[in-house]
Amino acid sequence: MDSFILSDWLTQRLAKVAGEPAYRQLNRLIQQAILTGQLPPGAKLPSSRILANDLKVARNTVLHVYDQLAAEGYVLSTTGSGTYVADTRPASLLGAGSAPAASDTAPLKHLSQRGQTLIDHAGVSKLQWGAFMPGVPDVSEFPSKVWNRLQAKLWRQPNHDLLTYAPGSGYRPLRRALSDYLRVARSVNCTPDQIIITTGVHQSVDLATKLLSDFGDSAWLEEPCYWGARSVFQASGLALKPIPIDAEGLNPGAEDMQQAPRLILVTPSHQYPMGMVMSLARRRMLLEFASKHRCWIIEDDYDSEFRYGSRPIASLQGLDTEGQVIYVGSFGKTLFPGLRIGYMVVPEALVDTFRTGIAELYREGQLMQQALLTDFIIDGYLTSHIRRMRALYGERRALLIESIHRHFGDSLPVMGDEAGLHLVLSLPEGTPDQRISEAALEQGIVTRPLTRYYSHPDVARAGLLLGYACVPNARIGSAFDTLAQVVEQYL
Repeated sequence: MDSFILSDWLTQRLAKVAGEPAYRQLNRLIQQAILTGQLPPGAKLPSSRILANDLKVARNTVLHVYDQLAAEGYVLSTTGSGTYVADTRPASLLGAGSAPAASDTAPLKHLSQRGQTLIDHAGVSKLQWGAFMPGVPDVSEFPSKVWNRLQAKLWRQPNHDLLTYAPGSGYRPLRRALSDYLRVARSVNCTPDQIIITTGVHQSVDLATKLLSDFGDSAWLEEPCYWGARSVFQASGLALKPIPIDAEGLNPGAEDMQQAPRLILVTPSHQYPMGMVMSLARRRMLLEFASKHRCWIIEDDYDSEFRYGSRPIASLQGLDTEGQVIYVGSFGKTLFPGLRIGYMVVPEALVDTFRTGIAELYREGQLMQQALLTDFIIDGYLTSHIRRMRALYGERRALLIESIHRHFGDSLPVMGDEAGLHLVLSLPEGTPDQRISEAALEQGIVTRPLTRYYSHPDVARAGLLLGYACVPNARIGSAFDTLAQVVEQYL
């Protein structure tokens, strides 16, 4: 493409494009001609004066484009000689004479093996609200006026220290407030120094995994378990060992205990998704096993605040005397998921390690949000909000159970309804719960199939996880009527 042809080619295309500055159009079109080979390496571009005259644009526009092209490596400009297309062809940089290896001509894999595994087994839902989405609180009931007032107070006289990166363990006043709260509400033994502020349980588990295990190490998970924790472990390259649960929680067999894992992840106060509480005997057994074999236990205190008919169960960490338990939690369920503030309580021996690790890997911030949350806790709003929401969720739980009994009586048992934000509707063995979930979604009803929470399909129980927290009382009955019609088609 010589100078005259280039001018004509650019004129045609500049005339057809509207709503974009001339210099941006010109820059993009010349880049396109170079990348597609229409302007080969070494081709001389028209002088800025000639091209400006041909295109009927200001010469400064062309000069600006030529400067930008030179800065990005598309052209080379030599004073007194002109502007030439640079040779940026990959073959010229890699060595045109070298023959490609056989693998060079094979189609590229878009994902790594562990990346593909993560995507294939992803459990995240496209919808995060509505009947009957499990694990989601009613954010419409959040005391936003109180929150806004506290936030406005902080921003009226902003502390510049709150606008920079967070220290390795987070805002100290928040850690102090959390330490007091966890000691009273969850029987957690900790000091403010042992608390590390994170963005949630996923990051807490990820950090513990990165700092305490190596690729290929073994990890125990409950069977079934929360898909998010399993995904974090899998993405870290751990060898997963699903351990069955029973009415008393995690139930490792004699063969399982012959080979100790590096990490053990449990939800002892409210097993997710089945809802049972780990018995004291199992807790003591697990702590003794971890101490003997130097395993790390990660305790996910899932939905512990929301128990109906009894006080919250004390933490496993509160029984730990050997510094083997890492306790993790978040405010996603008690306040609102978008807050993205979680915490972990680490043994004293790991405090400095975790402070350095989280600062090095994640470069934390959100100190202003942490300061706001601190005021929310200290002023008593957290405990009053939890108390109010526990009563509201209890009402919705009762309404959902009443709807289930109205349609199915006792033929479909309810499990895991003593605590949390969801219950499990049991289905007969062999019922295709994934197909039911898909069909329900077409009717605007969100459920999660229980079989998706198992690592081994051959031991999976059929059922549906039904969240009631984010469903208005008046909507529960009609929404379940719709779901019941779908379920009945597959029974």
